[in-house]
Amino acid sequence: MVRKSAVGLVLMLMMTTLLTAQADHLIGNIPGRKTISLNGSWRYIIDSYETGFYNYRYKERRQTDPEAYWNTDIPRNSSERKEHGYTNSRTLQVPGDWNSQDKKLLYYEGTIWYKKSFDYKMPPSPGPVFLYFGAVNYRADVYLNGVKLGMHKGGFTAFNFEIPDTLLKRTGNFLVVKVDNRRHANEIPTLNTDWWNYGGITRDVMLVELPRSYIIDYSVHLKRIAGNDSIGGWVRLSGANPGEKIIVEIPELKIKQSYNVENAQVGIAFVARNLQYWSPLTPKRYRVIISSGLDRVEESIGFRSIEASGRQVLLNGQPLFMRGISIHEEIPGGMRRAHSKADALQLLGWAKELGCNMVRLAHYPHNEMMTRMADSLGILVWSEIPVYWTINFSQAEVLDKAKTQLREMITRDRNRSSVIIWSVGNETPVSEIRTEFMRSLLEQARELDDTRLVSAALEVHYDRENNINLIDDPLGKYVDLVSFNEYLGWYVGTPASCRTANWKTIYDKPLFISETGAEALSGYHGGEAVMWTEEYQAWYYREQLAMLDRMPSNFVGISPWLLVDFRSPRRNNPEFQDGWNNKGLFDHSGKKKKAFYLLRAYYNKKASLKN
Repeated sequence: MVRKSAVGLVLMLMMTTLLTAQADHLIGNIPGRKTISLNGSWRYIIDSYETGFYNYRYKERRQTDPEAYWNTDIPRNSSERKEHGYTNSRTLQVPGDWNSQDKKLLYYEGTIWYKKSFDYKMPPSPGPVFLYFGAVNYRADVYLNGVKLGMHKGGFTAFNFEIPDTLLKRTGNFLVVKVDNRRHANEIPTLNTDWWNYGGITRDVMLVELPRSYIIDYSVHLKRIAGNDSIGGWVRLSGANPGEKIIVEIPELKIKQSYNVENAQVGIAFVARNLQYWSPLTPKRYRVIISSGLDRVEESIGFRSIEASGRQVLLNGQPLFMRGISIHEEIPGGMRRAHSKADALQLLGWAKELGCNMVRLAHYPHNEMMTRMADSLGILVWSEIPVYWTINFSQAEVLDKAKTQLREMITRDRNRSSVIIWSVGNETPVSEIRTEFMRSLLEQARELDDTRLVSAALEVHYDRENNINLIDDPLGKYVDLVSFNEYLGWYVGTPASCRTANWKTIYDKPLFISETGAEALSGYHGGEAVMWTEEYQAWYYREQLAMLDRMPSNFVGISPWLLVDFRSPRRNNPEFQDGWNNKGLFDHSGKKKKAFYLLRAYYNKKASLKN
């Protein structure tokens, strides 16, 4: 069926209007909805010159241009010229990155077009249908049946587009996504990072079917710990009419509360008796059901409180020491992005084996399987947006992009009990304009979610002359948790430097080491003073752990760098790195290094004391 160009133009205008509200219309709890998976094998075209997007004058092609790669590649007859084509001999698996699926794409940065053909069974009572992406790195231009649905930037957060009623067909639908993972100075992250720039449709793709009136999103959380615990939050609706009702149920607690709909967002609040709190020791979750009209969603939610109180962090009102580890979203054995439930179980299972009660998911929001698995395993989570190193802090458009990614991160995981810290960045250089940039992100995080801590990984001012390591970054004034990265013994001095190190901060707040570590090539052995050996890394950890016992009294935890070796183009020592950052306690194949056992013993000792 060939559509007239006028119809295509009308649809384009329709979608332009829809997209203005798209960021505020991200559907929450996708696993709890009626979905149709579009995962699997997708055909692809490598388009390094972006021929499918621009004509030979480097102007964006018209919507109906037959040579635009978003349009069909099937000639209508033998005389029609087509200079692009999708074939079964060139396919990529979705979800997945392209770097690990084809050797010629290992270092590729540029555009690849993905195409998926599918049929669609119309439901008896059709309502809105959304096209959902868990993540695409970095820019995604999305077309369905030759019509552009929209564009999204950000390689680690979910997004969706509502599909116009007339666009989906029973048979012969084709979805095309232009994916571009090139780095740019005014993007988030920017040009310079210390991790692999995996390109592709790296997380799930689904159609989401909703009733005409539906629940957009909701927040359900513990509001207070006292004699009677209170649960509060809100439910956001689309298409509901005044006078309708929202019902919130927690069957195990015999709770069923009804609320009248007066506008698009309804506040909820009720007392919950005999509530068992979620914690690393008892990761209790309750089945929560929210219904309104024809729509009904449910998920498992744990209830806990987290707060910075004076010089401590309190979980459910009790002092918390965070036995953490930092993790990249990567499975080293396959040198690929992690994306599945099995991947999450592998990484978080290793963290549990290490004795962790907390993980820092660096330096970007990880896939949803990680936070949901953390909920079930009882692992606290630090979640972060990729405001990393030298972002262009002077540009308003860059701040807008950071705020969008922050909002998308919080929207997806606001009901995850495991997430206790929203981080707005890592190792950003101090300046007035940077501090104002970061302060505005912290402010936005609190506005979007005031039930968690906010932080950022800061750097240390090493005063080697006076042997004082000072945390005085002006951003510390605005965070709940003063977190800092330190590499005393690797980038500064030797591990012996830890023996006389003095740590101070100008802030009377909880203090947390968000990174520390040393590289070791797995299987390379020698004296402990020989850099790159497992013995040197073990020495580093011995000195660091001994130093922790002399930290100030407001020291509340650590997340060393890091769990597993990961790929990085910055690491170019041909003998000891060869494109890998080898600071992991597990190596490329999952083998434990000597330092693993030292940190595990320390964590087991800390756990036996209280936490």
